[in-house]
Amino acid sequence: MLKAVILAAGQGTRMKSKLPKVVHKVMGKCMVEHAITAAKEAGADEICVVVGHGADIVKSEITSDVTFVTQDKQLGTGHAVKCAREFIGTAGETMILFGDTPLITGATLERLVKTHRFSGNAITVLSACIDNPTGYGRIIRALDGTFVKSVEHKDATEEERLCNEVNSGMYVFDAKELYEALDLITNDNAQGEYYLPDTLMIIKDKGLKVDAMIVEDATEIEGVNSRVQLAHAEEVMKLRINTGWMTEGVTIIDPHTTYIEPQAVIENDVVIYPGTFILGSSVVKTDSVIGPFSYIRDAVIDAGSEIAPYSKIIG
Repeated sequence: MLKAVILAAGQGTRMKSKLPKVVHKVMGKCMVEHAITAAKEAGADEICVVVGHGADIVKSEITSDVTFVTQDKQLGTGHAVKCAREFIGTAGETMILFGDTPLITGATLERLVKTHRFSGNAITVLSACIDNPTGYGRIIRALDGTFVKSVEHKDATEEERLCNEVNSGMYVFDAKELYEALDLITNDNAQGEYYLPDTLMIIKDKGLKVDAMIVEDATEIEGVNSRVQLAHAEEVMKLRINTGWMTEGVTIIDPHTTYIEPQAVIENDVVIYPGTFILGSSVVKTDSVIGPFSYIRDAVIDAGSEIAPYSKIIG
C-alpha cells in the first residue's frame, strides 16, 4: 500500500494574504489540490493532508477525498509528519509531499516510487540539480555516487555548499521505518524544531539503504512562497499544458497568451488564436477554430465550429 502525507499547515507570511498559502490557485486549482492530484496519479491509495493555519479554509477548498490531521503549532517538518503518524502506520510505503509545490507531476512521483521499490530503499529522496542551490539542503554522495547524507545549507561546509544536487523535501519512505524514526528525532537545534531530514541518518545508521533520485525537470520541486513565485508557477504550468496539447495535434498560435485549465479537453486539429481562455470542464472538438480573445468556460464546442473573436461562452 502506498500512502501520501501532504504538508499544508504553514501560514505563508510572504504571500501577504489573509488566506492560507496552499489555497492560492495555479491554473484555476488551489496549490494543495495539484499535490493531491500528483499523489493520486503516482498510485497513492490513501492521502492525508496536514493542516494548521487556516485549517477550516484549507478543508473547505479541498474537494478530493482525503484524511485531515491538525498541526496546532508549526514546529518543523518532522513535527508535521509526526502529527500524521497514526495515519502512516507500519505497512507499505509513505510518500511525503508539500501543499505549496504545485508543479510536481504524477509521472515524476510514479518514477520515484518505482525507483524506491526496484532499489530496495528504506528511503528515496527526490532531488534536483540546480544552478543556484543557496538555501537548499544538499545531497552529499561518495566518489562512487552512493548516498552519504543530506545536509542543511546552514550546516554544510564550504566544500559541501559547492554541491548543486539539492534535497526537494519530498520522499518515499518504508512506512514502518518512518513510523519508528519519528519517535527518535529531537528539536535539539537553534530553531527548536523537529526536522524530517533527521530521519535519513537515523534509518541509514540502522544499515538500511537510503538514496536520492534526481528529477529530470528541476522546476517540479519549486515551492511557492510569494506572489512573484505564484506567477512563475502559473507561467510554467500554462506552458506545460499548452505544450502537451500541441504535442497531441492542437495548433496554439501563441502559447504564452493562451490559458487552458487542466480539466479542459482539446481534440486534435483545433486551432486556438491568441488571448483565449478555455476553462473548467470545457471540451473543444476536432477541426474547431477558436477566435482570438475568446472566453470559454464549462462549454462544449462541437466539431468544425468557428468561434468568432471576443466570444464569451459559459455553460
